[in-house]
Formats: sequence, C-alpha cells, structure tokens
Amino acid sequence: MEHPIRIMVPAAALLVGGLLTGCGGPEPLPEVTGGARPTATPPTTAAAGAEATAAASGARLGGPGTACALPVSFALAEEWEPEAIKDPEDPEFAALTRQGPATVRCEVDAKPAGHVGYLRVWTTAGKGSARAALEGFVTAEKETSAVSYRETKAGALSATEVSYTVHNKLMEESKEERAFAVATPKGTVIVHLGGLDTEEHRAMLPAYELARTTLKVG
Repeated sequence: MEHPIRIMVPAAALLVGGLLTGCGGPEPLPEVTGGARPTATPPTTAAAGAEATAAASGARLGGPGTACALPVSFALAEEWEPEAIKDPEDPEFAALTRQGPATVRCEVDAKPAGHVGYLRVWTTAGKGSARAALEGFVTAEKETSAVSYRETKAGALSATEVSYTVHNKLMEESKEERAFAVATPKGTVIVHLGGLDTEEHRAMLPAYELARTTLKVG
C-alpha cells in the first residue's frame, strides 16, 4: 500500500530531515544542520543565477498536466524533480504535513541537479494576508532565530519573504532557511527552500529565485 508522503532524497541524504515513507509508515527524522548566520545574497547575483537557470530549463510546475496541482505555477530549475505529497490532509500524518497554518502539497527534489535539498510548496486555507500566514509558518518551526521579513514581488504578485536560521541543539549548529508567500483566491501559497546546510542552501538560491520571479496564479 502506498503511503501518503514520499520524498525523493536517497537514504544518505535523509539526514536533511523531513518526510519519509517506508514499510512502517512515515517517521520524522533528525535534522542535521550546518553553516553560519544568514547573510544577504546580492540581488544581482541571485537574479543572474535565476536567469541562467531559466534558460537551461523551461519546465513549469503547478499548471495542468504537471506533477503538482497548485494555486500557482512557476518555472523549475533544470533537473529538479517534483512530486505531489499523497493525502496531505490525513490527520494521522499531520506532524509531517502541517506546519503552523500551512499544509505541504509538493516537494521538488534537488538531488538530480547535484544538491542535497528541496523546494517545498505549502498552502493555507481561507482568507488572510500572506505575511500572517508566513509568520505562522515560521513561528511553528522550532529553534529559529535571526528572522527577517521583507516585502517583495513573486512574478507580478505582491509577496512577503523571510530568511532565518534553524538551530539544531544536538549538532550545536545552525543553517539558513528562506521562504516566500503570496495570497491567491484559493489561499496563501508558501514556497520554502530547505537543504542540508547553509552551503547547500546558498548553492540552491538560483532555483528558489527562479520560482519566485516566474510565479503566476494558475
């Protein structure tokens, strides 16, 4: 029987933490983190990386016929592989599929592109501001610090973005995280970039920026 949650990261990469299925059902995994306090990525560098990534890809996620049915669509980085989360509303798996007000809908694996990390797309039900949803999402994450919100654009839409660190007490290390949120007629969408450590996070920023700059409703 297929379990409701799948992740495409191999066993060696499961130290990233997150969602897993197997014969015994999904279980939360310890999170291994590394890196340093987040620093701002120069906009020109991120934009240049996103443009190069866009030129190499051309695939989109979220529209009709794509791997994940989402309220938005955006361009995928080359070789990043998306997969829909199965039965995300099942209360039995709420600890894995919910974070604050958000439910995870899709995971895009960076391993085929040579990185240990992922983009995850989350949605919230009902009306409300993108910032409120994003704040609830981050607040639900444990051991966060250096949280910084800013108003930005996702495609032509107004968006709120956050960067922060997540600390792992066991490893006594922290890593950078980043996410943006947009309000749509079907609720707020949150796109989150996670990875093994800060080095991987920064290496994957062009794919994240590609998603943000090419995003549109529907």
